[in-house]
Amino acid sequence: MKLYNSMTRQKELFVPIEPGKVKMYVCGPTVYNFFHIGNARPFLIFDAFRRYLEYRGYEVTYIQNFTDVDDKIIKKANEEAVESTSISEKYIDEYFKDADALGIKRATHHPKVTETMDDIISYIDTLVKNGFAYEIDGNVYFAVSEFKGYGKLSKQSIDDLEAGARIDVSEEKRNPMDFALWKRKKEGEPAWSSPWGEGRPGWHIECSVMSTKYLGETIDIHAGGQDLIFPHHENEIAQSEAKTGKPYVNYWLHNGYINIENQKMSKSLNNFFTTREILDEFDADVVRFFMLSVHYRNPINFSRDLMESAKNGLDRLYTLRDHLNYLLEHAPQRPMTVEEELTTGKLLDYKEKFILSMDDDFNTADGISSIFELTRFINSEITESASKILIQFAKSLFEELTGVLGIVQRQKGTLDEEIEQLIEQRQQARKDKDYALADEIRNKLKAEGIILEDTPQGVKWHRES
Repeated sequence: MKLYNSMTRQKELFVPIEPGKVKMYVCGPTVYNFFHIGNARPFLIFDAFRRYLEYRGYEVTYIQNFTDVDDKIIKKANEEAVESTSISEKYIDEYFKDADALGIKRATHHPKVTETMDDIISYIDTLVKNGFAYEIDGNVYFAVSEFKGYGKLSKQSIDDLEAGARIDVSEEKRNPMDFALWKRKKEGEPAWSSPWGEGRPGWHIECSVMSTKYLGETIDIHAGGQDLIFPHHENEIAQSEAKTGKPYVNYWLHNGYINIENQKMSKSLNNFFTTREILDEFDADVVRFFMLSVHYRNPINFSRDLMESAKNGLDRLYTLRDHLNYLLEHAPQRPMTVEEELTTGKLLDYKEKFILSMDDDFNTADGISSIFELTRFINSEITESASKILIQFAKSLFEELTGVLGIVQRQKGTLDEEIEQLIEQRQQARKDKDYALADEIRNKLKAEGIILEDTPQGVKWHRES
């Protein structure tokens, strides 16, 4: 397996620190609102990557944090005249509702800032004692000039960064690039006791502390959105390696941006959507399929036309699943023929192609293409005369590959039950020779994209693709 490492800007052979095990950290949400569609992309992408690593036999320890202390949380709490914890706990619950709907597995651990405060304070204290941080009037800053490798992830020199930075004459930092590890208490803010007085942590320190607490001083994979490369991940590297003297992360993975109708998502452009708003309009499995249909490092353009296209593509896969279930129910119970045994070998060729795509920097776009090629092959080669053994083999393989990506996982639900009830009503109408009602039901289903086929074995139905 090869991964594109943002640190080296090239694909590298993936070799975990411990054979057969992967330590992975993914930046989680700041919980002051429903997460937006841009946040959904890394959550979905790296969930699917975790699934694939597990499919390939790795034991994955997957950490995703919750930032539950932040300026935005405090601002919203003050606006609503409630405690900050009321806001953060509410939106942690809402995160799980949307994440569960999208098929995102729970992390091995979901640490929170508020539950990691002693570790954060201890971590900062070590940086201060080792000369990498300094305190001024209750604020603690990381001294960027003391860490020689600063800028190696974003490929920027300290001189260039300083030239582009602005600093007010009243600013207390020694260097404009220095960043806050600890912030002294302000009126109306939650605070914790520390060697530097009451206050709360800066943003960047939490991920260094949480990742090393659960995964050790050097981890295999750290992932997140491209927008986090600088300053967040750059600062994580500086404070982590300054403290331990060891490499912090072996493989940095970053997903590309998401645009809305070819424009950058922005509240000022009125194209800012939360995932909850999108889920009110589209099925969650369509959103997941859409996100995985583009290589994770490429930008992705969100539009309703593209979502409809994704829905149609996904419906083709559901139609195959339904078709295989139907064939399996009516298939003859007999040994496979020689030709059918050869067909199983051809089916496995698509699995190999899928794995080759996924092993090449987690190329879900090509992986999905392999699934569609498998779909076309099954539709053309496996008919109602096929043996139950062959049909079950094809069905298991299809479910195996789609399951890796967490797509085509919707079970028969209320909608399917309603369709089948209408089909039964149509069948009864035909028995009663009420052909006008039978035609009315068929036309109603057709208007909803449901196509009926009358066969010797009964009525089959599928979604129009």
